Amino acid sequence: MQKTLYPPFLKEGDAVAIVAISGPVMEAPVHAARKILEKEGFRVHLGAHCLDQVGMLAGKDEDRLADFQQALDNPEIKAILFARGGYGASRIIDLADFSQFRKLPKWLVGFSDLTAIHLHLEKYHICSIHGVMPNSYAREGGEVARQALFGLLKGKTTKLASPKHPLNRQGKAKGKILGGNLSIINHCLSSPSEPNWKGAILVLEDLEEQLYHLDRMMIQLQRSGVLSQLAGLIIGQFSDMKEGRYPFGKLAEEIILQHVANYQYPVWVGAPIGHEAHNLPFIHGANICLEVTDEGSSIDYLQN
Repeated sequence: MQKTLYPPFLKEGDAVAIVAISGPVMEAPVHAARKILEKEGFRVHLGAHCLDQVGMLAGKDEDRLADFQQALDNPEIKAILFARGGYGASRIIDLADFSQFRKLPKWLVGFSDLTAIHLHLEKYHICSIHGVMPNSYAREGGEVARQALFGLLKGKTTKLASPKHPLNRQGKAKGKILGGNLSIINHCLSSPSEPNWKGAILVLEDLEEQLYHLDRMMIQLQRSGVLSQLAGLIIGQFSDMKEGRYPFGKLAEEIILQHVANYQYPVWVGAPIGHEAHNLPFIHGANICLEVTDEGSSIDYLQN
């Protein structure tokens, strides 16, 4: 397996930045997140344009990029926490300069639209964290996920596991854990942000997609050769999925399983990853061991 680089874990007193490079975020949850982070012992820097809004974006492209670039280049910042998902990260990703970041890596944390960032960092073999974002730190029912994230930032890995699921496909596999939001993964195919999928363990989750769109995206993963290269598959939360004019006739998980039926790798269904409050973090790009048994599913991190 390819060696990967973990940025340094955080300690009390370290500085973190909150930047918004996707959808707009309201003032109240940002300031609530700041208080929570300060209580955890972190010093918090807010991006100058964190509370901007231009339509469905958190400000102009050049302003969102400037906040991101400043946080990437500032050696004092030990982690960048993306304020929320939505849309917009891919509009600026090719304009960001990662040269200083590659010399002094730091943790980049987010999910959903930020899947584009996670995938982009894989070409540098630098790990990041797929996890809950400041906009949701105070979300009811999300305390476990939030504390798991803070623990992971400090170097404490919480075991990612769930009970058995009737749709699971048992087995054991080792590989890099890659992926996140299915829509964004499809969006990144054939782009500079597409990683090497060979031997990867792919994570999928999504929100508010029509079921036939989900089927279409899975066909794209199959036709592009992604699914045939995997060592394993982790199916997370598919929340608030919708029917089109005509019922599709299958659940989201059943649609996904249909498209990997010809492959023999293990499949974990029902992982606590996605847009629900219980959205546990994982280290994107890490080498892991996935195990799916008749008792349940879990991952363990491996040494490089």
